[in-house]
Amino acid sequence: MATQIITLVGVLIGALTSYFATTMTERTKLRHLMATRWDERKLDTYIEYVSCIKEIQRAAMDAGRARDEGEDASAALALMEEAENKRSVLFETFVLLSDEKAAAAAHAVNQRAWELLRAARRPSNGAAPLRSIPLVETLNVLHEAARSDLTITGNAPASR
Repeated sequence: MATQIITLVGVLIGALTSYFATTMTERTKLRHLMATRWDERKLDTYIEYVSCIKEIQRAAMDAGRARDEGEDASAALALMEEAENKRSVLFETFVLLSDEKAAAAAHAVNQRAWELLRAARRPSNGAAPLRSIPLVETLNVLHEAARSDLTITGNAPASR
């Protein structure tokens, strides 16, 4: 009878060990899956946000160019405003998903984008004043912060 009890205790210990090992493995897999899922969402948000900033920049430059050439800039200004509305919404997601460094860099990009928007909205300004706003430099800082947040290593080319 003692050997049966020892055998039963051994089976019980084996079952518990197997259960805990499986549980720990599944938790680790779930944590990894969740981290990967959020990293994918972060990457998508970062790409959308930066693309939106580029749309604002392009439309503002087109508006300035149109004014310099004496043409109607309303279509470019409408595109710029549409991109700004989209940027505003994307920024909230960006801040929710990013780390502090990337969020701070995005705040700096917002400041430069707003300067660009103000300059493009003024009828007297042309493309030359718009070019003086250092948006590209702040975007480069944002790219670096986003790469760090996503733990992407290696050298990246500067944005254009």
